[in-house]
Amino acid sequence: MSVDQAALRDLSLWWDTLPDDLVGPQRAPLASSTEADVAIVGGGYTGLWTAYYLAKADPTLRIVVLEAQVAGFGASGRNGGWASALFPTSWSKVAAESSREDAVALQRAMFDTVDEVGRVAAAEGIDCHYRKGGVITLARTPLQLERAKAEIEDARAWGFGPDDFSLLSPDETYQLLSATDVLGATRTPHCASIHPARLVRGLALAVERLGVTIHEDTRVTAIEPGLVRTERGDVAARRIVRATEAWTSQLPGHQRDIAPVYSLMLATEPLPAELWSEIGLRRGETFNDHRHLIIYGQRTADDRFAFGGRGAPYHFGSTIRPEFDRDPGVYDELWRVLRDLFPSLHGHAVTHRWGGPLGIPRDWFPTVAFDAATGLGSAGGYVGDGVASSNLAGRTLADLLRGEATDRTGLPWVNRRQRRWEPEPFRWLGVNLGLRVMGSADGVEARTGKPARRAEILAPLLGGH
Repeated sequence: MSVDQAALRDLSLWWDTLPDDLVGPQRAPLASSTEADVAIVGGGYTGLWTAYYLAKADPTLRIVVLEAQVAGFGASGRNGGWASALFPTSWSKVAAESSREDAVALQRAMFDTVDEVGRVAAAEGIDCHYRKGGVITLARTPLQLERAKAEIEDARAWGFGPDDFSLLSPDETYQLLSATDVLGATRTPHCASIHPARLVRGLALAVERLGVTIHEDTRVTAIEPGLVRTERGDVAARRIVRATEAWTSQLPGHQRDIAPVYSLMLATEPLPAELWSEIGLRRGETFNDHRHLIIYGQRTADDRFAFGGRGAPYHFGSTIRPEFDRDPGVYDELWRVLRDLFPSLHGHAVTHRWGGPLGIPRDWFPTVAFDAATGLGSAGGYVGDGVASSNLAGRTLADLLRGEATDRTGLPWVNRRQRRWEPEPFRWLGVNLGLRVMGSADGVEARTGKPARRAEILAPLLGGH
């Protein structure tokens, strides 16, 4: 079903602040069965980056992108706006499946990818407010400071120097970001803040200029070797890419591949210059802290706070519904946390509240895959860190689909065997237990001043060491 402009603008701050020409008009759905050299299912970052690099490498390819709603409808148009080098799986876990050298190579490829996103945005004239200011991760309790120091020690042990990861003193932190109770912070320069909807909608236009066809309002019902079935006809293609992230769980045969878990966000009204002079974030820095339950924020180009976090429940049977995008209790907690960090926000208004599902694989390890025998490829499971990861995935898929052996195709997330989630009700129990435990761990540490053993026990299940 087509989505009108008002409904699209209601999806997120990012959609609401798009220029009219980037919101619409909606692209035509598939009219009838057709053929293509490459069919890509999903019009978000992964699908569009794959189409972009394929079309650049071989302009003769007939590439068709099939999107159930509109390009950028999912996480690509609703996320926190971090084009970061963060990878949800620890270096030691990556190395255990491959080697130390491979784990380091994957991380350095992620560093380079942050710059690649900015390069393509500039080359294609995509004004996505790209500002490479890095990530500041605050330490606001003694336990968080211990974790910060351990993180830097671990980075040094893996050969990453202060140009990649550094520990900041309280004074150094305050120079960048003036939050309450700061004892220090870690910083990495490998992140850019962006306007995510501007990026994905601009990327859609860029791939069309390269000759790629995008069909919106075209829901895929099944993917088979050589054939994509939709509600509007079939697309026959020798090579097919599934790029559906959280919505993977809605496809037949893939219900246990990805768990859709919701992350919610809010945004303030544009804040006055004198308040930003006090708070900081002058160069597009993004920020979070060393608590267990994830939070993330940025200063937008129009001087708002855009701030989000986990905490919303996983829904039984991997169900995805529009009403799950909103949770008043989570919004209240996000606003409380943001005002705790920056008390000067009292008296200022929240203007936008939104959310959506992100894709979490059972082992918290994103994967890029292509089987030359069946012609089927896929990428995803980014655990919320997909803005830059999807770019590296798209470049890698373009190599794999063209049969090219490159440094990218040798990275350890390529063609690895991924665990599947347990059937229900065990999936529902496990995911929500994990969310509850990580949330309660911060409260335990605040009360006792001691590390939460429950979080340490669960960390290996969540991509940790």
